Amino acid sequence: MSMVKEELGLRERKKLRTKNALVDAALELFFSKGFEATTVEEIAAAVEISPRTFFRYFAGKEDVALSQFAELDEFCIAALAQRPADEPPVAATRTAYLAMFDHIAAFDGGPARYSATHRLISQTPTLFARWLSTSAVSERRLAEVIATRQGVSAAEDIRCRLLIRVLCASARLGMEVACQRGYSTLDELRAQVIESMDLGIAGLPAAWSSSGERW
Repeated sequence: MSMVKEELGLRERKKLRTKNALVDAALELFFSKGFEATTVEEIAAAVEISPRTFFRYFAGKEDVALSQFAELDEFCIAALAQRPADEPPVAATRTAYLAMFDHIAAFDGGPARYSATHRLISQTPTLFARWLSTSAVSERRLAEVIATRQGVSAAEDIRCRLLIRVLCASARLGMEVACQRGYSTLDELRAQVIESMDLGIAGLPAAWSSSGERW
C-alpha cells in the first residue's frame, strides 16, 4: 500500500476510487466515441451510478476530463508554498513543479490516467482551450506564492509573473514535444519537461537561481 493510501481514511479512499473510476470510464468513452458525443449519463452508467451522483463529484464532463490536471495544479501550488523560505525562487518553483511526477506515480493507475488525459487534451480543441484558461488561473496563484516568498506584490512586481510564465510555458512545451514523440513512460515525459524547463530557466537572470535573498 502506498504512503498516499495510508494517509487516507476508509471513506476518503472509497470516494477516491469512485472518482478515479469516473475519470477512467470517461476517458475510455471520450476516446471511443469522442468528447463531444459522450454524455454525462453514459459516464455515470459505465460506473453504475446515477447522473445525480456524478454531479457530486464533477460539475460536467469537462471537469471530469481535466480533473487530474486540476488536482496537480493544487498540488504544485501547495508544494511551492512549502519550499524553504531561503530557497531561490527559480529552484523552488522548478522543484515544486517536478514533484508532481512523484505525486502522479504514488497513485494506482496515476501515470496511465495522466497520459490518457494529456493525449485527450492535445486532441480536443475544447479541452485544450479550457486547460489553458484554468492554467492561467493557477499561474496567477503561483505568482502570488512567489510574491509572498519574496516580500513583494505580484500585481506590481512583474518578476513574479514572468518567472512563473516562463517556467510553466517551458513545461507545457516539454509536454507537447513528449506527446508528439509518443512518450511511453512517465519518466520519459519528466525528462522532456526537465529539458524544456531548464532551457527556459537559462534565459532568466542568474540571480533568480543563485540567490535566496528577497528581491
